Amino acid sequence: MPDYEFEMDRAMGALVGGALGDALGMPTQLLSPARIAELYGRVEDFIAPFAGHPVSKGLLAGTVTDDTEQALLLGRILVESGERFDHARWVNALLDWEREVKARGSYDLLGPSTKRAIDAINNGVPAEEAGRSGDTNGAAMRIAPVGIMMPPEPLDAFVSKVAETCEATHNTSIAIASAAAVAAAVSRGVAGGDWYAASDSAVAAAQRGATLGNWVTGGDIAARIVWAQALVRGKAKRDAIRLITDLVGTGVASQESVPAAFAVLEVAGGDPWQAAVISANLGGDTDTIGAIAAGMAGACAGFSRLPQHRVTSLTGIDMAQVQALAADLVAARMSGGRVGKAGSGKDAA
Repeated sequence: MPDYEFEMDRAMGALVGGALGDALGMPTQLLSPARIAELYGRVEDFIAPFAGHPVSKGLLAGTVTDDTEQALLLGRILVESGERFDHARWVNALLDWEREVKARGSYDLLGPSTKRAIDAINNGVPAEEAGRSGDTNGAAMRIAPVGIMMPPEPLDAFVSKVAETCEATHNTSIAIASAAAVAAAVSRGVAGGDWYAASDSAVAAAQRGATLGNWVTGGDIAARIVWAQALVRGKAKRDAIRLITDLVGTGVASQESVPAAFAVLEVAGGDPWQAAVISANLGGDTDTIGAIAAGMAGACAGFSRLPQHRVTSLTGIDMAQVQALAADLVAARMSGGRVGKAGSGKDAA
């Protein structure tokens, strides 16, 4: 069984790996592959967005976005909630977060499913009803802390915790399956698994997650993960990237971006930085695909194997707070996924 230091290395790999993928994809998000090439050439390091970028304008090279900020926020709410996830605390935290990012002049705000659900809750709709139409990738992009906190088995308990955190904003079969897949890959990595094992765990979790929440139409997430990885397996990198862009899709829909992230994991051979680089050049929802793919890869590789000179170049992230959160989540994991109201890492910080 992995010890505390091992699990901390993998937990930090997940959180910081996700931040690397997020920050590298920040200046390319919403752009086409052709536009990315025209503006930046091939993105292989942190760069500042062009002056007229629709959501990233004004940000410094290496700045993290909503993907990282919401993942860290969810992690803290998990720690503060105790045994049962506190939906009211989570919704209020998201509202506070959006007010804060607006105050700093950010254009990267709450995603469509989250915004729609919070508006409904503010109009008196119960949390368990508000997320009934949330099927985009917002839950998957921020789910890594659940994978750190919860051991991958028993699977039903693991996926139930994922679904619990999705309820208020993404309470649909597609969103829960997507979030369960990503969380399971992270959890398997923290347990010591490689990216192959993580992919297998993801498929099983997605199959279970698809039976929960409000059923909505769309391709089966587990099947699309298997298909997307097989599609790019053994292909030259350039050809694989084109297949992801043209066939898998890189939009905010869960059934595009989440299988795309697993395809990236395959092409990168589990290397976190390569996963970030590939994602940044795909076009579409590059920061989210990068955050998911590099976060899963980071969980399987560990923080110690991340490119440290690029970690120190990240902007907008407090590494001491990330380490404190990781410590709380790992402590909860080592107690079987149970966490008290006050976490050890937070107290230590």
